[in-house]
Amino acid sequence: MAADEAPPATGLTREGAQRVDRWLWCARFFKTRSLARQAVSGGRVEINAHTARPAKSVRVGDRVSVATSAARFEVRVEALNEQRRPAPEARQLYTETPESVEARQRAAEERRQRRAAVQFDRARPDRRARRAWIRFRRGED
Repeated sequence: MAADEAPPATGLTREGAQRVDRWLWCARFFKTRSLARQAVSGGRVEINAHTARPAKSVRVGDRVSVATSAARFEVRVEALNEQRRPAPEARQLYTETPESVEARQRAAEERRQRRAAVQFDRARPDRRARRAWIRFRRGED
């Protein structure tokens, strides 16, 4: 086992099926099963290019598309697990497509560039500036 690999996850199985909301929770895409169920019900999850329902089952080999508040993920189901395990073990449940990784990195870089372009003046206004602002709001200036 390489230094960057996680140890085999407890309870992994490559057979059978599992509810999509439970799998998303176990794979740590959502913090709670309730949030996972809401995302599925809201149409933000697709299984094999079809909109999913919370009780829809996923199997090993299915392609799942998940839109979270942070990003959009395109993954292939590699395993199922009945328990929510630590993040390194949860990453063994899926593999992300190279296109998805590239799109997420590109979006993150765009957000960084937009944030760097905005200049904020975080200093509190002094008395003179505050009074000028008050006069401006009243229409006196």
